[in-house]
This record gives sequence, C-alpha cells and structure tokens, in this order.
Amino acid sequence: MKVAENIYAFLWPDPRVNNANTYFIQGARNILIDPGHYQLFGYVRDHLSRLSLTAEDIDLVIVTHAHPDHIEGVQAFTGSSALIALHPAELELIKSVAPHYGSTMGIPGFEPQILLEEGDLEVADMFFQVIRTPGHSPGSICLYWPEKKALFCGDVIFQQGLGRTDLPGGNGGQLKESIRRVAQLDVEYLFPGHGDIVAGSESVRKNFSDVETMWFGYI
Repeated sequence: MKVAENIYAFLWPDPRVNNANTYFIQGARNILIDPGHYQLFGYVRDHLSRLSLTAEDIDLVIVTHAHPDHIEGVQAFTGSSALIALHPAELELIKSVAPHYGSTMGIPGFEPQILLEEGDLEVADMFFQVIRTPGHSPGSICLYWPEKKALFCGDVIFQQGLGRTDLPGGNGGQLKESIRRVAQLDVEYLFPGHGDIVAGSESVRKNFSDVETMWFGYI
C-alpha cells in the first residue's frame, strides 16, 4: 500500500499470527524497515513484486529492535549486497540476554554491517534522524524522516496502544519517557510495528495523548 510519495506499508493483516508490519522506502537507495519473521517473508516478497522489485533490490534493512518478529527476515538478505542496520544494544540483547534469537534467526555469528547510534542518518539523498527509544527493548530505535514528517516507531507506540515491557530488557519507565520524547516531533504519519497507521497531525497528537492517558498508569 502506497501511503505517501516513496513510502509503502506492507501491513500484516492476520491478527492470529504475530508478525511485524514492514515498511519500504523507495529512492536512490531502497530501504526496508523491519522484515518480519523469516518464514513469513514471502508476504514481503509479494508486495515488492507488485512494485516490480525483489529482495535483491533492497540496499539497506533497518531493524527497529531485535525481537524475532521484526528481525528474523534478515535471513532473506544473506549473501546479498543489502546492509543490515541495528542499534548496538540490540546486538547485545541477541548475544547475551536472549541467545536463542541467534539460532532462531538461523544466522551463525550474526553481525549487522551498520550499528545505529542516536543522531543523523544520511542514505543517498535522504536524511533521517535515529532516535534511541528504550523501554520495549534496550536498544529500540525510532526512525524519523523530517521531510515527510514520518515516524517509523517499531513497537514503541501503536494506534491506541504501546509496546509490552515484560520481555528481556523491557522497562516501563523508559518506555514512557521514550513515548513522551517522540511525541514532541512534528509527525504526519505514525508507522507502528503492528496494527494500523495513524495519519494526520491531529490524529497523531491525539493518539499520543490517548496512549498516555489510557496506558501509562499500567506500566
């Protein structure tokens, strides 16, 4: 589904199966955000095919955090020229806190080519901001595209919901601070890791406010 110029959303439609939404940014360098479960990557392939593209056309894969439903699909790029980008705290999560992720991914000695740190990220002629947003996981990041006023937020916040904090490295206090921080951005499109997109600045602001009112007392 084309959401805005150069931005496509491959929203996971089946609530009975836990898999992440995947987002595709088309440009001088093609970017895929959160490839999802490896065994379900055919869903992403199908959507790319509708754009006359394949996984081999992807230049950069950005993983918002290292939970299997977001990262396993990096297997699809083994042997390709695509670069994998992940925050170093999430690499530590894979290696130490949750070592079973390594075998689940099927990538012995997995190492991303790019370690994402807080700050600016330039990809060809596109300029993004990497924002570290811990709470759902220690090195969770949001990717903000100021030109499009687009926030790719992983499992930090959803439409009328937020990420769980009971998994390894989760922290309710940190998640609340992370949500409050990204709520200050000028956002027209909120692209969450699960569920529906929130579009329109007023709708986005209301969603941040509603989530704080409804959920902050429980985490």
